[in-house]
Amino acid sequence: MTKSIKELENIINYTFKDKNLLHVALTHKSYSNENNNEKLEFLGDRVLGLIISEKLLNKYPNEKEGMIDKKYANLVNKKTCVTIAKKLNLRKFLYLGSSHKDLERSVDKILSDSLEAIVGAIYLDGGLKYSEKFVLSFWQNNIDESVITLVDSKTRLQEYSLKRFKKLPKYTFFKKSGPQHKPFFKTEVEIHGSKKIIGEGTSKKNAQQNAAAKLIKILNI
Repeated sequence: MTKSIKELENIINYTFKDKNLLHVALTHKSYSNENNNEKLEFLGDRVLGLIISEKLLNKYPNEKEGMIDKKYANLVNKKTCVTIAKKLNLRKFLYLGSSHKDLERSVDKILSDSLEAIVGAIYLDGGLKYSEKFVLSFWQNNIDESVITLVDSKTRLQEYSLKRFKKLPKYTFFKKSGPQHKPFFKTEVEIHGSKKIIGEGTSKKNAQQNAAAKLIKILNI
């Protein structure tokens, strides 16, 4: 246990004073019905929500509450938590009973809950300062991308183009640059009668969404 705990502490960049807290955070109820991570997950969910809420309010002081709420939901949902948990290789460190080891369909929920349990464990061990440091470290890319706004822009452009011209927007892959582990993409978009607008992003999808947002602004849709 000690070796795996130390390895995970190095990954999350936090050393626990009470190692048992991290051990409990990694323990699923199938492994121990009494000493598992359910309560830490409950706490971590609330701590994560507080940290993300404050960060969004500071980052978007002029944004309407409705849009901030959409961004918030996108950042704390299971899908985002699972993605981050996989980056941490969290499954390697989990304590699972035999009844769950072969059930792939439940793995995502287990990963998401365990990640939130780690947030709760850090909060109990080191307070809000260190749990905030952990969350902002591993959620920062998601916060910076502001995915929900860009997705809405792409959908709005599609609806506008179909309604007005009965045609979909045309996206053309333009350029990929940067190192393999951190690529950067440029994409062009146009609708009937418009100029080609270039969008940029850390993936083709984000580049398309960025291009759509720019064209919406130019066309004043």
